[in-house]
Amino acid sequence: MRTEVVTTLKRQATKLLADLHETKEPILITEHGQPSAYLLDVTDYELMVERMKILEGITKGEQAIRDGRVMDMEQAKDKMSKWLK
Repeated sequence: MRTEVVTTLKRQATKLLADLHETKEPILITEHGQPSAYLLDVTDYELMVERMKILEGITKGEQAIRDGRVMDMEQAKDKMSKWLK
């Protein structure tokens, strides 16, 4: 992963963005030697957000199973038919 200081971002934002779009490699921005932010391609960021939503849904489903909040197929069909009316 590429690392740049915040001063480079300020002075060369257009070049950094062009490089980012070309390479698709995230850029870590540092301030005073400490990580401060990541620059990500928009498509990569949106894909990452969608993946996190899917993982959160799976986690909720797994927790529901552990909590015993499950139903069989007939119960699910009944519940769905009520929602679809």
